[in-house]
Amino acid sequence: MADHHSEEEKKDESLMHKISDKIHGHDSSSSSSSSSSSDSDDEKKSSLKAKVNRLFGREKPVHKLIGGGKPADVFLWRDKKVSAGVLGGATAIWILFDVLEYHLLSLVCHGSILGLVIMFLWSNASTFVKKIPPRIPEIRIPEEPVVNIVSALRIHINQAFAVLRDIASGKDIKKFLSVIAGLWVLSFLGSCCDFLTLLYTITVLLFTVPLFYETYEDQVDCYAEKAMAELKKQYAVFDATVLSKIPRGPLKDKKSD
Repeated sequence: MADHHSEEEKKDESLMHKISDKIHGHDSSSSSSSSSSSDSDDEKKSSLKAKVNRLFGREKPVHKLIGGGKPADVFLWRDKKVSAGVLGGATAIWILFDVLEYHLLSLVCHGSILGLVIMFLWSNASTFVKKIPPRIPEIRIPEEPVVNIVSALRIHINQAFAVLRDIASGKDIKKFLSVIAGLWVLSFLGSCCDFLTLLYTITVLLFTVPLFYETYEDQVDCYAEKAMAELKKQYAVFDATVLSKIPRGPLKDKKSD
C-alpha cells in the first residue's frame, strides 16, 4: 500500500511539473510574441511615418520654409515676448482703426502735435530751469535700403506679370483655374470685410498656422495626403469630362527640319 501511495504521489508531482512547464512556456511565448508584436508595431509606425508625403512636397523644416531667421522665430513663437508684443501691437492697431474707427491721418497729426508741443515746451522751459535742452536727433532715410527694397519689389512685380502673361496665353489650364479660384476667394473675402480686417486676419494666421503645423505636422501631412489624392481623382474626372473638350490656345510653331 505504501508503495502504491508513493507511486501516486510521484505521478501527481510529475503532472504538476508538466502543467507548470506548460504555463511558463506559454507565458514566455506570449511575452516574446508581445515583444515581437510591439517591435513590429514600432517598425510599422516608423515605416508609415517615412512614407507620409510632406505637405506640398516640402523637404525643408517649417522654420526654413517660412524664411528662417528672426521673422520665422517670431511667427513660430521662439521668443514668446517678442511674438506676443508683435501680435498685441497688431491687435491694438486693428482695434484702434477698425473697431473704434480712428483714422490713420488723424492719428499721425495728433501724434505729431503732441510730440511737437512736448519738445517745444521742454526746449523753452530748459532756459528757465537752467537744464540742458533736449537733444533732438537728426533723422534721415538712407538711400541704400530704399533702393534695395524697391529693387526687390520690382523683381517680384515683374515675375508676377510674367506669370499672368503665361496664364493668359492659355498654355496651362490647371494654373489658370488655380489663379482664378484664388482671385475669386480674395474677392469674396474683400466683400465680407475691409482691407485692415483682412490684413489682421492674415497676421493672426501667420502666428497660429505655422506653429500648429510644426507641432502636429505628421498628422496634418497624413490627412493632407488623403485630401490631395481625392482632389486628384476629382480633377481627373473634371479633366476628362470638361477640360479635354475646351479648345486650347495656339501652340508654338514646330522647328523646321
